[in-house]
This record gives sequence, C-alpha cells and structure tokens, in this order.
Amino acid sequence: MQKEIRQLEPIAVWNRFADLNEVPRPSKKEERVIAFMLAFGKSLDLETLEDEIGNVIIRKPATKGMEDCKIVTLQSHLDMVHQKNSDTDFDFDTQGIQMYIEDGWVKAEGTTLGADNGMGVAAIMALLESTDIPHPPLEALFTIDEETGMTGALGLKGGILQGEILLNLDTEEDDEIGIGCAGGVDVTARAIYKEETPLENTASYSLVVKGLRGGHSGMDIHRGFGNANKIMNRLLQEATKGYCIQVATINGGSLRNAIPRESSAIIVVTSDKKENFEKELKVWIAAIKNELSTTEPNLVVELNITEIPKTVMTAEAQDKLLRAIRAAINGVYCMSAVVKGLVETSNNVARVVVADGSIRVACLTRSSVDSAKWDLGHSLQSVFELAGYDVVLDNDYPGWEPNPDSSIAKVLVAQYKTLFKETPKVAACHAGLECGILGTNYPDMDMISFGPIIKGAHSPDERVNIASVQKFWKFTLETLKNSPKK
Repeated sequence: MQKEIRQLEPIAVWNRFADLNEVPRPSKKEERVIAFMLAFGKSLDLETLEDEIGNVIIRKPATKGMEDCKIVTLQSHLDMVHQKNSDTDFDFDTQGIQMYIEDGWVKAEGTTLGADNGMGVAAIMALLESTDIPHPPLEALFTIDEETGMTGALGLKGGILQGEILLNLDTEEDDEIGIGCAGGVDVTARAIYKEETPLENTASYSLVVKGLRGGHSGMDIHRGFGNANKIMNRLLQEATKGYCIQVATINGGSLRNAIPRESSAIIVVTSDKKENFEKELKVWIAAIKNELSTTEPNLVVELNITEIPKTVMTAEAQDKLLRAIRAAINGVYCMSAVVKGLVETSNNVARVVVADGSIRVACLTRSSVDSAKWDLGHSLQSVFELAGYDVVLDNDYPGWEPNPDSSIAKVLVAQYKTLFKETPKVAACHAGLECGILGTNYPDMDMISFGPIIKGAHSPDERVNIASVQKFWKFTLETLKNSPKK
C-alpha cells in the first residue's frame, strides 16, 4: 500500500510524505527526524543549519528572474502526535506509520497519520528539491515540539530568519486562510494521598470507557465530543454516592492537545452491594450514551471482574479528587464576541492518573484573548487548590492576533478567487499555531496560514483528503509564482 501512496499526485509531495512517515518523530524525541532533515538539505547542496534548540533551517536561492522578490519563509513542524487504538500493536519509537487509501483519503492503520503537520513538511521538501518550479528566495523553517509545548518556536531567537513573508502550512481546511490563532497554557494539579487496604468481603472491577472520537483539543473542542476523563469521573462519583466504592487506580487520556478517548479504573465494591451496583451502573451508562448518542455513537463502557488490589484511596482523598474533576471546566468556555463562530476560550481535562499514592491531573487551556486564558487557568487552579492540590501553570504561549489588513492575506484571497472561482474563508482558529510565537521575535514579518483538508487530527481517525492535497499544492505554487517584489 505504501507504493500506492507514492503514486498519488502530486508525486513529489506524496513521496516526501512517505519518506517522512518512515521516520519515528514523537514530540520531545525528534533526534531522528532532525538528522533526516539535515541530511536532506545537505544532499541538495543547500545552506542547511540547526539552531541551538533543534529547529532546522534550509535556504534555497530564487529561480531565474525572481531574485528581486521578497524572501519567503515556509514553516511547518517536524513532530507529530502519537495516538493509537488500544487494540493496535504499534511502537511509535521504532516503527514507521502504516498508510492506506480509502474513499479518496489517506489514513493510517490504527494510529495517527502524521498529516498534521507532515503534509506541510512534505510540500516544503518538494519545493526545496524542485528544479522546474518558479519561486522567490526560499527559507524553510522546520520547528520541533509544536505539539507538546511549542518549544521549537519559543526557542527560535531573533535575527536568524531572513524572510519578510511567512507561509505557515499547518491549517486543516483547504478553503480557509488563517490570520490568527489561540494561545494556551498548561494547568497541572498534583497531590499525594494515603493508601489503605480495601474493605473485607469485596469484589473488584475493571471499569473502562472507550470508543470515543477523541480529536484535536482546539479544532474539535466545539463539536461536543465526549471526554473519557469526565465520563469516568461521573460514573465513579455516582457509584460513590450509592455504593461507597473504593478507587484503586485511574488512568485516563494521554496528551494535553488530544481530547481523551479512553479511561480505565480499578474499583472495589462490597460483596453485598455487588449485584445492585452492576444493575445501576447500566442505568448510568445508558443515560450518558443517550446524551451523547449523536456525537459519540460508538461509546463503550465495560465492567469486568478483576483481582482485588492491595491498596485503595482513602475516602477523603477520593472524594476531593472526584469533586475537583467534576467541577473542572471542560470544553468550550466562551465564544468570541469579535469573530463570529470562533471559540474564544476552552479547556481540555486531558490526563488523569491515580496510582501508588500519587495524583496528576493535566489540562490545556486555550484562548484567543490572553487575559481570558489566564482567567480560566486561574479558575482551574482555584478548584484544585481548594481540594488541597499543588497547581502549576506553565508552558504558556501567545496567540496570534488576527490582522485583517495583512497585505499577504489580501494577495492570497485574490489569488484563491482567481484559481478556484470562490471566496475563501479568512479566519482565526482555536488551535495553537506557531505564528503568534514567531511574531514576538519577528514582529515585522507578514504571516499567513493555509493547508489541505485534514480530519481527526490527534486521533487514530486522522486522515488527509487526496484531492485537497492537489488543491493545496496548486495554491502553494501559484502563491510562490506571484510573490511580491522587494
């Protein structure tokens, strides 16, 4: 099937994407893909360098007749989100992504595809190695760790880039031209708790929530998808009220920028309440499934007998945890009053881990308004501090303030109309793009973002539309061909 991927048009882009997907590239572990990109640039005899944090920059002179155009910086990130289905046997640290074609889309076998932002990287690579594409002086910027902290963009110093125009190829709708994005901050709550032995005459269960859509915690946050951590917490709190269950462990969610798809817990119930607990749990599950029947038709909650754990949480620690997570805001907090249809502020309760006397709850708070981002972050901080947790707000990054008067935006809108006979959407998004961060050290750089259609990013349902990649490539080539003069 990989051979079929390489035969898709535009061949140069798909071949580079296939090459890239053979290189393991999880966030925070980009050593191999950095080496891959450095070798690629040097193989073309182009100026190639790595900055002190790991970003790769490759420069290519203009084609004949375009030497007097402004330098264009093409930017995408090298890392990808690693998510897989629970029944998929795959090692992201050693294996390349297994791709296939279905109904006009390229997908992956039970894992994330890496189209976010691999399609942008592949397009830039195709441009760098081209010999017959007209273009201005090009500067390719491949950043690291976009998905889990944007440390590549944050660490890029001023004075390194030479471009006057930046094309960020990380948007996921092909009829949209991005002119702004949300900023974000990580909210992490930690606590330790005393462990005790379970009550006598008990039964132990494994409770699993799975089958949820998941998705991007920015781009998909408004879709009303279920959050496995919140669903699990709801079930546990209901069970605590009526059956005094004891919680041994919880393991829910994965990455901050992915809506949690799965959560599991080990719980203990006294034997005399076992039968009634099982019956009533089915009622609670049915109610939740009914609520989410449209957005989460594949939601599954499993309950299975398991070995009785050696220790459980104390009742006090358990009560504080469940109350705090129940109170923690999740999903859309408010919509923008400036940009119609744009989520302004949101939170994703991304990760809940309870084990061995330690609790960790990780959230990602986003907003296109910096003060609102901090306000919601501090609200979450207050909730967990009231429960006795230590809370840290860090890894914050700025949003990209929309500039409707951007000269490059006007050029691209006119160009899109000419090429495709329709008007594109000029919009800000609720995801975190690196433009806002890069703009702090390069305030005079005119920035814009666009890309092909990518659905289900940050989940194993991730897919990229083949026809859209062709459209994206055509638009990119036309943009470079008509680059403004100095």
